[in-house]
Amino acid sequence: MKILNKIDHIALQTTCLSSTIRWYEENFFCEVIFRDKNWALIRFENINIALVRPCDHPPHISFVVNNINKYGIPGVHRDGVQFIYEKDNAGNVIELIDRPSVN
Repeated sequence: MKILNKIDHIALQTTCLSSTIRWYEENFFCEVIFRDKNWALIRFENINIALVRPCDHPPHISFVVNNINKYGIPGVHRDGVQFIYEKDNAGNVIELIDRPSVN
């Protein structure tokens, strides 16, 4: 059986972080695991949702990869995770991240 990639998170845009967090907390069983003035990360049983501002990040899906350098030159997020944004063949934004803690 082949080893499958892991999805780390899906990023959704919001212009009001507080009200969007509140909406998810009121409508689902989830937990806010990180929040600052620009973005939040909400944990669910099987995936995380990142809530981001449109001026900071595009909406995207994030895949965990090994050896991120084979995909290009990565940037570094504020939490130290290396990342690369790309587009799939249909123009959807994907993020590749090297997160050793979830590999």
